[in-house]
Amino acid sequence: MKANLRKYLWVAGLSLYPILAFSQSSDLSQNLSNCKAGRESCDRAKLSQTELADANLADHARNVSNCRNGYPSCNPSKLSEPEALARAVADHKQNVSDCNDGISSCDRSKLTPAEARDSSAAEHARNVADCKDGAGSCDHTKLSASEAGAVDTARQQLNTSDCKNGSGLCDHSRLTAADTESVASAEGQRNAQNCANGWDECDHSKLTAAQAKQTALAEQQRNYASCKEGQETCDYAKLTPAETKALADAEHKRNYTACLKGYGYCDPTRLTVEETRTIHPGI
Repeated sequence: MKANLRKYLWVAGLSLYPILAFSQSSDLSQNLSNCKAGRESCDRAKLSQTELADANLADHARNVSNCRNGYPSCNPSKLSEPEALARAVADHKQNVSDCNDGISSCDRSKLTPAEARDSSAAEHARNVADCKDGAGSCDHTKLSASEAGAVDTARQQLNTSDCKNGSGLCDHSRLTAADTESVASAEGQRNAQNCANGWDECDHSKLTAAQAKQTALAEQQRNYASCKEGQETCDYAKLTPAETKALADAEHKRNYTACLKGYGYCDPTRLTVEETRTIHPGI
């Protein structure tokens, strides 16, 4: 009996070996992945020499990337001379770009005289553009006389455009006589469009006779469409006799089809005698 028990245990051990071997292989593979990714769960003691070399290469590549991106985890001491040089070139180029774009990370002390002049010119041009656009960062004290004149012209044009479009910060008091006339015309056209489309910004009191007539027609058509589609916005009291008849005919046809096909709301009391006979021949 003991011999049989030993034999059973031996066979069971053999059957479990592939599972244990697979589990161990999976653990080792996961550990290698952790080491390459720089995770804390990495156990370098379990790596083979080849795997350790691969993990070290991955660490080095990650450090190079961190240094090039300016991450705090960068360790400059582990960079080779060519890598350190390439990083210095990239950092200088990025700083020049930041200074030219007015980004806060700019360090002007690291610019060459020529780069500093270009950066100052870019900053000045940016200020002129901000003043023309009415941006809060505009500093009028840095504008030359000609630039100040150009800014005033641009601001006048921008204000006129805002008033015509009904957007932005329109200041009617700054409009010229000619601009006031064109703005009034644009505002009238915009109001007429709002009224014709049934939008909230409509002021019927400002419509001309022609615009009022066009608006009334548009409102009539819009109401008829709402009634035709069975929408709650329909006002049946505003329908013309012709529209009322057209809707009644369409509804009668719909009701008959619903009763005939057995689909949709059917009201048998609204059928004619002939329609009832068609649907129910025996009646």
